[in-house]
Amino acid sequence: MDKIRRHLLLGAASSLAMPILPAYAETFQYDLKAVRIAQNSYVVIGKREFFTKENGGDIVNIAFISTSEGVVVIDTGPSQRYGVALKKLIKQTTGKEVVRVYNTHFHPDHCLGNQVFKTQDIAALPKTISGLKVSGDGFSDNLYRLLGDWMLGTELTIPGIPITFSSEKFGEHRFELLPMQGHTDADLAILDHTTGVLYAGDLCFLDRAATTPHADLQKWYEALKSLRKTPHKVIFPGHGPVDSTDRSIDQTDQYLRWLEGQLVASVKNGKDMIEASQMSVPPEFKSIDVIKDEIERSVAHLYPGLEEKLLPFVGQGDG
Repeated sequence: MDKIRRHLLLGAASSLAMPILPAYAETFQYDLKAVRIAQNSYVVIGKREFFTKENGGDIVNIAFISTSEGVVVIDTGPSQRYGVALKKLIKQTTGKEVVRVYNTHFHPDHCLGNQVFKTQDIAALPKTISGLKVSGDGFSDNLYRLLGDWMLGTELTIPGIPITFSSEKFGEHRFELLPMQGHTDADLAILDHTTGVLYAGDLCFLDRAATTPHADLQKWYEALKSLRKTPHKVIFPGHGPVDSTDRSIDQTDQYLRWLEGQLVASVKNGKDMIEASQMSVPPEFKSIDVIKDEIERSVAHLYPGLEEKLLPFVGQGDG
């Protein structure tokens, strides 16, 4: 999208004589902190919130691993500004250059920081790349509306490397690339065999309600089963804290199965979407952040498909 259209989305003046950046733009800074979770392995843990102008979209988990050949980065954040802050943090923490970036899937909080890295270093599953080509500009437009000036300068950058291989080795770290589906139609989990850290992307959430705009629940259950069987020491979910007990797998699986059960029951009982969204949250899920809001969003995402699947088709009579 060109700069003029970006300004219109932000409510900026349409005159080309107006300055591109507002005078207060320099106050929009991300305060990113690196947390060491294993040898040479660092994470940036996002807030368990929605996108807001207060948090600047800093709601996603990011990881980077320092190897003897350079740094491997897993996801890049929601904006150019975030990507710049992340790249600076990586340099300060490791003193090394980035040699590989993985995008775990095509949702904008995970990949709109791509443009600060070399396109030829960014790898993603082929369906993630095709999904970004189809939907990426729309995702970007929506974040401009939600985050305003945090997004100035952000442009969609498509990964340059389709992942058609099963592993990569950088220095002493061997990364197994695990293509799955469920949260989207292309979800990349990554196992660092050197440390035993399993980077699960948004296949796993912990203490933050799972999002479902492109979900296939049956495939998601299968992915979680596969993750459980994958030998690992620690899981780093796409949202939520570091997990050393597999609680992120358990909680995500249990929450999605409960949600699906409630929605199926609502369809069978003839409830409309508004009625279905009023379900009571059981005690075991009440501490999960933004759950009420995500339930409402999931009803919008999933209910029409369940109605189509479960309700009898009423056609025209034979006359």
